[in-house]
Amino acid sequence: MRAGSIINSLGKLQGWNNITTNLFGRDAVGITEISYDDSTKKENVQGAGQFMVGRSESNYEAKASITLLKEEVDAILDTLPPGMRLQDIEMSDIVIQYAIKGGRIRKDIIRNAEFIGNGIDVKQGDGSMAIKLELIISHIDWNVL
Repeated sequence: MRAGSIINSLGKLQGWNNITTNLFGRDAVGITEISYDDSTKKENVQGAGQFMVGRSESNYEAKASITLLKEEVDAILDTLPPGMRLQDIEMSDIVIQYAIKGGRIRKDIIRNAEFIGNGIDVKQGDGSMAIKLELIISHIDWNVL
């Protein structure tokens, strides 16, 4: 191998420090995790003989969750009328942007997200409180311009 050659042909890889998450019209700074995925159920269809004769496609499903620091959750709650819960907030899109090499931005949008719960799990010795919040969503738009 010659000096200065790149072992990984992908170059600089994306990491957590390349992600920006926009929640309720502002970039969330108190976010420690975001998880989202979607799937479409597909099955092989059997007919005459031992091999499949086709493939069926049925329901689409999308899932998402977000983990926020307690201070970020408190900032959201502070924008709500007294007594209103996270679960009472109307549907909103969550925009996730990835800074990729060459200065480009790749964007995914979690559509029609709503919180389905709230809670706290903290124990002695924790220096911060991170709250995992499950979301109900309609779908995910991947690689939006």
